[in-house]
Amino acid sequence: MSLSRRQVAVAGMAAVPLALSVGGTAHARGRRTLHIAGDSTAAQKYANAAPETGWGMALPFFLRKDLFVANHAVNGRSSKSFVDEGRLDAVFSVIRPGDFLLIQFGHNDEKKEDPTRYTEPWSTYQQYLRRYVEGARARGARPVLATSVERRRFDAAGKALPTHGEYPAAMRALAAEEGVALLDLQTLSLARWQELGPEATKTYFNWTATEQDNTHFNPPGAIEVARLVARELLRTRVLGPRDVRRLDERIPESWITWPEAAA
Repeated sequence: MSLSRRQVAVAGMAAVPLALSVGGTAHARGRRTLHIAGDSTAAQKYANAAPETGWGMALPFFLRKDLFVANHAVNGRSSKSFVDEGRLDAVFSVIRPGDFLLIQFGHNDEKKEDPTRYTEPWSTYQQYLRRYVEGARARGARPVLATSVERRRFDAAGKALPTHGEYPAAMRALAAEEGVALLDLQTLSLARWQELGPEATKTYFNWTATEQDNTHFNPPGAIEVARLVARELLRTRVLGPRDVRRLDERIPESWITWPEAAA
């Protein structure tokens, strides 16, 4: 099934943070909202950052038009700093019964040199994640945990290497303990990068003439990770077949747009 021009435009707007988009009227139309809380790998990017692309910008292309995506992810945030800056409270102020809260943190929780962001995997990281889970449930929304998507890193033999230490395992354990749906993006993306290999993965990350970025994605990479997210939302039965479009559908890079940043 292909998307119309209008659906592409709506999907593009759906990737913008709720406060900057048309999402405020979503519930008035009886639409559910999938809220994303996360870091730069998922976040909305603006014109001055192109071609860098967060996977949250591409996710709406895989979902039906009655499921809205509100992308609250912000560059550089950890599970801790997102809370400390009041961003989680802002999400909770707009979340509604029947919504979803997809939580992906870990990249910046790992930064021991920065006490404003660092969390310890088996203590403070899990403690902060519980705040997201419990807050969503208290508001009648469904929490969904997602392990951090992997960076592009290979050894000399071409083996894709994990880069997130104990954080994915800590999130998996928390998901099991709390009975929360888990999207294991770390495992899935690592396997995908291994399948593609060192050279082909460069076409999925933000490699340009002036930058060799092995963490953030370009449009093909964001689309690929969004496809993994949508597939896992369906596999874990967070969403049903009526919520998700055909996952084998080709998504043109031209559908990705970078709006001008708000003044």
